Amino acid sequence: MPLTPLLQRSWQRSQEAGLTPAGLGSAGPHASAVQLARARDRHHELIAHARPVLEFLFEQTRGTDSVVLLADAQGMLLDAIGDTGFSQRAARVALRPGAIWHEQWRGTNAIGTCLAEEQALVIHGDEHYLDRNGFLTCAASPIVDPAGRIIGALDISSDHRQAHRHTLGLVRSAARMIEQRLFETRHAQGLRLRFHSRPEGIASLTEGLMALSDDGWVIGANAAALSMLKLERGHIGALRADSLFGLDLRSIEAMARTPAEPRALRCPDGTMLWLRVDRSHSIEVMARRTDRQPDDALPPSPSPSSSDRSAQTTQDRPGQDDALSGFALGDPTLRQIVGRLRRLSGAPVGLVLQGESGSGKSALAQAVHRSGPRRDGPLRTLHCASLDADLLDDTLFGRPLERPPAPGLLRSARGGTLVLDEVADLPLPLQARLLRALQDDMLAPLPGEPAQPLDVALICTSRRRLIDEVACGRLREDLYYRLNGLTLMLPPLRERSDLAALCRQLLDAAGSAAAVHPDLLEPLAHYPWPGNGRQLANALRAASVQLEPHERMIRLEHLPDDLREELATLAQQPMQDLKGIKGGLGGPGRAERALPDAAEVARTVAACKGNLSEAARRLGISRNTVYRRLREAGEGTAADDSASR
Repeated sequence: MPLTPLLQRSWQRSQEAGLTPAGLGSAGPHASAVQLARARDRHHELIAHARPVLEFLFEQTRGTDSVVLLADAQGMLLDAIGDTGFSQRAARVALRPGAIWHEQWRGTNAIGTCLAEEQALVIHGDEHYLDRNGFLTCAASPIVDPAGRIIGALDISSDHRQAHRHTLGLVRSAARMIEQRLFETRHAQGLRLRFHSRPEGIASLTEGLMALSDDGWVIGANAAALSMLKLERGHIGALRADSLFGLDLRSIEAMARTPAEPRALRCPDGTMLWLRVDRSHSIEVMARRTDRQPDDALPPSPSPSSSDRSAQTTQDRPGQDDALSGFALGDPTLRQIVGRLRRLSGAPVGLVLQGESGSGKSALAQAVHRSGPRRDGPLRTLHCASLDADLLDDTLFGRPLERPPAPGLLRSARGGTLVLDEVADLPLPLQARLLRALQDDMLAPLPGEPAQPLDVALICTSRRRLIDEVACGRLREDLYYRLNGLTLMLPPLRERSDLAALCRQLLDAAGSAAAVHPDLLEPLAHYPWPGNGRQLANALRAASVQLEPHERMIRLEHLPDDLREELATLAQQPMQDLKGIKGGLGGPGRAERALPDAAEVARTVAACKGNLSEAARRLGISRNTVYRRLREAGEGTAADDSASR
């Protein structure tokens, strides 16, 4: 039976993670009791609201060989309740609290795949990538908080022979119940909008919920609200209520103070709303899409023109002119990243920025600091790969016995931000010391001084995926879970869609008034840019100084010789198909990638001068597979050394 496009994508990700259907060597990580307790403490709000819903689901599925599960956004199982016999059977494949069901570790599965695809879904029987999970049928739905962030997943897993087609609807509705409870808690005060296509839909699971800030910005919304208004999660925090409902904030606040019968108004997009205002702490809006305007309709506010909306987007949005705005040049992935970072601003959550070398991790970390509430505090950066162990220790923790004592970066960054660049390159003993400091949230006292709270916002960067570093033993697992509050993957330049805007920005930063000729943009867009933004910036800077005094446009002949030659070679080569999967994903049965042998991997790594990420890209496999093949060839140590350079 051919795989659906969703399953094709998921199986491809599973294969790229180095997994095989037989599951050899693919046992995923499992949190210790202490780590699980800490994770549950971090997610106490989610668990508190989800537990009654889990119990409700269990009552609906009791006696059907099922288990109900709650996972966090990384796929770690936080809570479970189910039939005793089936729960014991499920535990044999690690379907129990503490296990991590991210696709990278467990392959295609309902929890990991619904988080990756950001949608509710069912994975039935042998649709699971790992054969050992084929006895399961699982339905899962993401859980989204009012700010539009996926914070977890809800799952019902059962014996595949007990599959019921209504289970997906049940788990989707239960996830909405949790989201509803989170919304009511976080926005118990202030202005709240409730709307539905029918009056009786208010206070049901299908109602739209929206929360407004004191100055009228949308600061919270549930999935139903976004669906009714045809919005995306990224619009939360980026739109004002008046642009959606045609009422200014003063009118909404006046209605909140004066109870009245439901009234009707027409939104700027033509949506008819039945509006009722309560004296309590909420505003209830009943939406009905119709071409007929009721007799008692309120006069609509003028619909903003596209230029007005554009001006509002670029000028009136809170924080739009901050340091982060320089990263939202038009690429959708970067816009989403910037939106998530703005919502994170000031929250006590660790931030991990991952991406290839030169993709802008350090610059983004600095922008996060300059855009946040600690902007007036110090910004310190430790390049973990550039110093030996003793110097790293002294630089990070100081030398308290010297006269005068050297404070170290943890102390000098108090009240501000500390960036740990290439954090996985910290030696393991230093990782243990850092973990203790983070857990205690205190700094060891200097002579003659009392101990002080840590009071540092921590941002970590890495050119390698930290979860891979845990698997390879270079990063402590407990430190990983302590650092990993929000992990963002920066796209490489070859995957970005804002090359023209980026070129303009880089030339401006270089003080050049030149521009890239439109004819040059296309070949530049097809170049793979192994050095990413750093390589592009250097190329543009070199090209701009080659211009004659009368020239203002950078053309092919102005580029450095090596880049010009590579572009010419690239133009002569036919487009190469990406490495596929032997037999094709859509074919019958489990198709497997024709993985390169250890010798081929070793040769490619040598050709890439030890750059494992580049070798993995050329071979079309994951870095985990590169590590494994090198170990098979007896070159694991060399791989570790290469990766740390």
